[in-house]
Amino acid sequence: MASISSVSGLIILIIICAVFFQIISLIDILKSKFNNNDKLIWILVVLFVSVIGPILYFSIGTKQKIKD
Repeated sequence: MASISSVSGLIILIIICAVFFQIISLIDILKSKFNNNDKLIWILVVLFVSVIGPILYFSIGTKQKIKD
């Protein structure tokens, strides 16, 4: 059976990874160009759907970027 300290350490690691992917997603969204209000929509998705938002952005949103 796992001790409390190892479980809490795992939870902290998961939270740090989620925040890291949110920050990376937001940086990529802000640096990219999108049509109309897509940039605002992706920012809101990443911020309010914390764990799934960055996954959705990197799987769907990156295809919506305007190529230079």
